[in-house]
Amino acid sequence: MSAFIEARELRKTYRVGKVDVPALRGISFSVQKGEFVTVVGPSGSGKSTLFYLLGGLTQADSGSVTIDGIDFATLSDGERTRLRKSKIGFVFQKFNLLPTLSARSNIEIAADIAGRAMPDPAFLSKITGMLGIAQRLEHRPSELSGGEQQRVALARALINRPAIVLADEPTGNLDSKSSSVVLEMLRQSNKELGQTVLMITHNPEAADYGDRIVHMRDGQIVTPDEDPQWSPHHPAGHLQS
Repeated sequence: MSAFIEARELRKTYRVGKVDVPALRGISFSVQKGEFVTVVGPSGSGKSTLFYLLGGLTQADSGSVTIDGIDFATLSDGERTRLRKSKIGFVFQKFNLLPTLSARSNIEIAADIAGRAMPDPAFLSKITGMLGIAQRLEHRPSELSGGEQQRVALARALINRPAIVLADEPTGNLDSKSSSVVLEMLRQSNKELGQTVLMITHNPEAADYGDRIVHMRDGQIVTPDEDPQWSPHHPAGHLQS
């Protein structure tokens, strides 16, 4: 079976002042359709850079990213944008909601941006009910708690039923109760809607929601034994990839 998401020898270096800082050092891995994969590693390990490359938000210095058989490198900027709109839903640690719009409009705008009809009311009702925000849809972001704002952001990512959901530290700013709601929704969208989920996290409990864990350190994929935070000698060491 061919991989749904495939990264091959990805390399990315940033220029900081006069110094070159390697972010990715030849990463290769694949994700099958319908998998829920979590990527873990310390700050500076290259997790977010990988996220941006897999989502087509930036380009690698070398290597390739293939999504459902389509190589990002062969696409123009416009074609890459259309692929993102049609296949990928993004969830970020920062909620990125438009402050002048209601929660409902913040969700519905995703369909407008993708050039689609307004969301199916039944589906909108289903996901907002599951996320516990159905009664908060007419409120603006400033009237919502941080947990509610992240749930709105997740609903926005899911409303177009994307084939892939990329979540970058989606529980990083949330309390344990809100984190559980967001993680359960990601797992449910994976199991019930068949969405492929790739989630970056530094939280061992969040990582455990995935089917498989990929460990990163210093811009490379490593084994759990090479990751001090996740080694068998660490309390979180039961989380193995």
